[in-house]
Amino acid sequence: MEEEILLQTEDKMQKAVENVEKRFTTVRAGRANPSSLDGVMVSYYGVDTPLKQLATISVPEARQLLIKPFDRSCLGAIEKAIFESNLGYTPNNDGETVRIVIPALTEDRRIELTKQVKAIAEEGKVAIRNIRREAIEDIEKLKLPEDVEKHQDNEVQNLVNEYNKKIDDLLKVKEEELLSI
Repeated sequence: MEEEILLQTEDKMQKAVENVEKRFTTVRAGRANPSSLDGVMVSYYGVDTPLKQLATISVPEARQLLIKPFDRSCLGAIEKAIFESNLGYTPNNDGETVRIVIPALTEDRRIELTKQVKAIAEEGKVAIRNIRREAIEDIEKLKLPEDVEKHQDNEVQNLVNEYNKKIDDLLKVKEEELLSI
């Protein structure tokens, strides 16, 4: 039973790290990345719809995104949604597609993005601490002998240390990516 709790805990922690990694991809680093538009919602016939359901997003050049909607009538709504998303993008509508030229990152913007990435990493660590708390509560409910319970608590803490290190490693890589010119 204790092993099952440890396996569930490790699985939850792995998912927390994957979530942090996924959220890191939405922070742009000066290069065109279609996933930076994942959070953009377009008002399409009165319904907020994810941009990627309304159009194909491609990267024709290293610093450019090309958005080709399936329905050309929503070009204006797509352009408006991107502009209002506060990503720092200026969309250009040519009647058939929307082009976004990714501006070079200023030093201030790089520092701001680094702070954003650190906040995402900290949220991931908080999630891992919450998972640890749940696991320890589950172990206590089993009414195990004190030495076995202590051993299980140590195993959970080892998992916490391992997954916090993974988040720190991801953070370090992302910070280097953001701060390199």
